Amino acid sequence: MDESALISLGLARYVRAVAEEIGVPPEGTEFEVSDTATAYLGLEGPGRDLMLLWNERRGWSIAVETDPTEKPVVVAHLGLPLVPPPDEVAQFVDDVLAGRTGGAEPDFGAPQDRHRLAGRLREYL
Repeated sequence: MDESALISLGLARYVRAVAEEIGVPPEGTEFEVSDTATAYLGLEGPGRDLMLLWNERRGWSIAVETDPTEKPVVVAHLGLPLVPPPDEVAQFVDDVLAGRTGGAEPDFGAPQDRHRLAGRLREYL
């Protein structure tokens, strides 16, 4: 299996595992592997349309959905590692929704390394 296919399959299964841990149905998830690998999970939050976002440079963050033509407003960022276990992502979501953690997305980005990403997602194959 080539690296791109491994990333695509691994990310699909990783996103599914995170969604199951959080309780997001499959139709509330999306992922894409193009020039950057990304994922989206729709969240039910108190009075706002929230989404859990992931990308291969910044990992997981929670953002408020805005107008479709505008960039989402990040309200909390999980940080490294880029591919934490699903239960850690679920705890992050629980903490943010309960007001126990949060903050703006830090100004950093891991260098894009598809080989390392493929290795991290391999356990979800």
